[in-house]
Amino acid sequence: MNRTARRLPALPLRLPSRRRQRGVSLVESSVATALAAVATGIVAPGFEQAIQRRHLEGAAAQFETDVHHARSLAVARNQPLRISFASSAAGSCYVLHTGAAGACGCGSDDGQPPVCTGGAEAQRSVRFAAGERVGLQANVRSMVFDPVLGTATPTATVRFTARSGAALHQVVNIMGRVRACTPDAALPGYRRC
Repeated sequence: MNRTARRLPALPLRLPSRRRQRGVSLVESSVATALAAVATGIVAPGFEQAIQRRHLEGAAAQFETDVHHARSLAVARNQPLRISFASSAAGSCYVLHTGAAGACGCGSDDGQPPVCTGGAEAQRSVRFAAGERVGLQANVRSMVFDPVLGTATPTATVRFTARSGAALHQVVNIMGRVRACTPDAALPGYRRC
């Protein structure tokens, strides 16, 4: 006798009919909100540091561009051009200008244009208000770019500091070239000063 097992077709399992749920339950939305809050708490401090670093790097890059512009403008016009630095309780600034070392100032603290005396002309000014994301300090009051040689006298170190304490130095050598470095390990990717 040959016994072969016959398979019977599977019958569909009938479950009691339920209404389909539309949307999400209160528990599901609470869990999603809690996860989003935890993720935000983890990411927010790093995001703020990244924003401060970008502002710091942007200010330093703008200064480097202005140094190259001042040097080129001095040679093109065959006229000495200066970058002067100033600091006060309201903030700090630098001004590209013609004329003597003290001939141009940053202007008043309410965003007015630079003030120049003795026939000097301001070409550009950049202001960093106190309490902003970036501050500026320079080890010289003014540096001049020679129109014939294109050199910068005296050499200077300009320090840009973020509120977090991270700092980026722009070192201007006698040839008018700018080198970026950092005094601490807070800014990876830059040489140590």
